[in-house]
Amino acid sequence: MNIADLHELLRAHGAGPAHTRRALRAWLQGKPLDAGHAQPRDFFPARFLGALPVLHAAMEALAHVRSVHPADDGSSRLLIGLADGQSVESVLLPREGVCVSTQVGCAVGCTFCMTGREGLKRHLGSAEILAQVALARTRHPVRKVVFMGMGEPAHNLDNVLEAIQTLGTDGGVPHKNLVFSTVGDRRAFERLPLGVVKPALALSLHTTKADLRTELLPRAPRIAPDELVSLADDYSRATGYPVQYQWTLLEGINDGDDEVDAIARLLAGHYAVMNLIPFNTLPDSPYRRPAMERAAAMVRALHRRGVLAKLRYSAGQNVDGGCGQLRARVLAAT
Repeated sequence: MNIADLHELLRAHGAGPAHTRRALRAWLQGKPLDAGHAQPRDFFPARFLGALPVLHAAMEALAHVRSVHPADDGSSRLLIGLADGQSVESVLLPREGVCVSTQVGCAVGCTFCMTGREGLKRHLGSAEILAQVALARTRHPVRKVVFMGMGEPAHNLDNVLEAIQTLGTDGGVPHKNLVFSTVGDRRAFERLPLGVVKPALALSLHTTKADLRTELLPRAPRIAPDELVSLADDYSRATGYPVQYQWTLLEGINDGDDEVDAIARLLAGHYAVMNLIPFNTLPDSPYRRPAMERAAAMVRALHRRGVLAKLRYSAGQNVDGGCGQLRARVLAAT
């Protein structure tokens, strides 16, 4: 279901344009559709108010919380059930954030990602993406939305951009706090600058070596790392936001001094942040997480070379809640 479907649903039950926008803004805040008025009957039509139970049920059917998994880092990973019985994951992040999914499964097939193992099942509609934010706001304040959950946002571009547009206008999220994450897709680089709402960009790089990147991200577009950085830098200059580079640290694969040197050369002079993320251990995986000392040494080495680098962790590591793991456990149990 998309935003247009929600508009049509509300219109079918008596809401005019102003009523529809007010109701959807309330929903995006995690509130009842008629919230914001001491006397809703003075603003909303009687027909609309009479249909509220039906409308609330329809909105709740878009997405519901199947289970909650709090972690030691202050995050909570949510397994979200969808109307067709499929499920995705959202993460309530510390400091008023939420990470949302954009697809059931993923077609990129990253070899270090649980979601990539199952392939793509389907796209999420824009309303299903927004429903994750609405659910998050029933549990804590949300001022940042990152599109880094299950799926590749660039493969579901129309729905993701519609959700971003809605959140940046009626959803009350600052544009720089909307973060579009991608492995790198020319369609995304073409369309992101055209929107009224221009999100920040997170680019999953993972290595400076083109051949290794093809091994790690087997179905990502064949764009060389230096060209990816150039495309991302063009967008950064257009928006004024730094590019957030994502780098999953894999012991003995992409944590060597050669990669540190190449990162420093690649990002020299660019408005960028390099996020080094220790691998979140998966069952039956050939990869291992580097020692903390090695990860910290990489950050220090990059700082000395003039690259802003941060050591980050995938939310929910202590509950084996890396992206796709909760869904995988549910599927295995059924």
